[in-house]
Amino acid sequence: MTEVGAEAVAAEAAAAASESGEHTASAARRLPRVQGFAEWPGGGSPKEEGKELRKRVPRAEHAVFDLDASRPGAVAAVEESNLGRLTDLTPIRVGRMAATPFAFLRGSAGLMAYDLARTPMTRIRAQICGDAHAANFGLYADARGGLVIDLNDFDETLYGPWEWDLKRLATSLVLAGREAGADEDKCRKAAHDTVGSYRRTMRLLAKLPVLDAWNAIADEELVSHTDAHDLLGTLERVAEKARANTSGRFAAKSTAPTEDGGRSFVDAPPVLRRVPDEEAAAVAASLESYVTTLSEDRHPLLSRHAVHDVAFRVVGTGSVGTRSYVVLLLDHRGEPLVLQVKEARPSALVPHLVTAGFEAPGTDHEGRRVVLGQKRMQVVSDILLGWTTVDGLPFQVRQFRNRKGSVDPAALAADQIDDYARMTGALLARAHSHSADPRLIAGYCGKNEELDEAIAEFAVTYADRTEADHAELVTAVRDGRIAAEMGV
Repeated sequence: MTEVGAEAVAAEAAAAASESGEHTASAARRLPRVQGFAEWPGGGSPKEEGKELRKRVPRAEHAVFDLDASRPGAVAAVEESNLGRLTDLTPIRVGRMAATPFAFLRGSAGLMAYDLARTPMTRIRAQICGDAHAANFGLYADARGGLVIDLNDFDETLYGPWEWDLKRLATSLVLAGREAGADEDKCRKAAHDTVGSYRRTMRLLAKLPVLDAWNAIADEELVSHTDAHDLLGTLERVAEKARANTSGRFAAKSTAPTEDGGRSFVDAPPVLRRVPDEEAAAVAASLESYVTTLSEDRHPLLSRHAVHDVAFRVVGTGSVGTRSYVVLLLDHRGEPLVLQVKEARPSALVPHLVTAGFEAPGTDHEGRRVVLGQKRMQVVSDILLGWTTVDGLPFQVRQFRNRKGSVDPAALAADQIDDYARMTGALLARAHSHSADPRLIAGYCGKNEELDEAIAEFAVTYADRTEADHAELVTAVRDGRIAAEMGV
């Protein structure tokens, strides 16, 4: 065939390919590297890198927990974590932590981080919750009022070792199971299976196209994905209660009409109390800078509400003693929208992250840290999530009673704790995969149950340690060495 004839054949083939929708580029276009995007072709294999990490940190080593000789005692740790909190509220915090070992764990993220900093780590980092215990998952409303389930507390969030979240979750399931009356085999199995669910979910996400993985495991698929069918009835009951848990319902119970047709909060000590005019004005004024942290498309929504009142409201176990306000907004019909303005303290994990050999995370605003961490981990976040500053202190701002609901893991039936464990393990994997390459973690975790067994062993050991810490706190309360207000 002549050269001209060959060119004609090639041209005809190209035309045919074009007509059939097939295109072949003769050479890749050379474009400059774009900051913030991946290189093409990518170098190396994240999955193989993860497998290689097993040589340096064998998965079986995650069972190890050796009590450090210089570890602070439980009472000293609680007193240290109370520094900077409102002193009149710290007895409530101590009383809540003294209620049960699981409650103690919920309030002692810093103490557990001290211990985790001295355990084996792969050095793979992700945006972590920092306080991923079993009660920090729950339902809340999306922008259209539909219910989603995910992690829902991010006070301690930072960029850190993924194992810390997983070990804390596994330990919490052992303690919740014991409190629920499950036997030791069921408690260990719950810890084992939350790790197994995390591992299998990470492997699934590693195989998917990135965009599909980002939004994978929709809520309607969660139960079947984790084989949590025994939990369906409980989830339906929680969802039914969550749908009624709104700003309107809270305002109806917590406010009274005023002469000008508005409403104001009513004292309900010690949980809810009115604040002096000057304090209320400072909180209200801070909302002006809060609005600037929101996407501009949210501004018209808030501009149709007027600020009516501010009150102080005590929050959950780990946050008791921090400054937290509820702000009542009313629209033109008098329908309420309540915002929570909650103090954002530095993550309790920071000093222990440094001890573990990582750089201290820098932040220009603790409220911003919490909000961005939450958005990085959740598939859907509160549309009014933002931050502000009140009297020089950082705060996060979010909707209050945004159709929130949660499962109390310590109140589950013994045959449900394992279902709940698998569900939360899958949710944690999805959250971590937004900031860490799931191929890398999946490569390390592998196909067999070696990691599941190791972390389950750690969880049981650490649950025993937590029970001893709790007993020390209870003794100190009984002896009057630390003040506690029980049952609040």
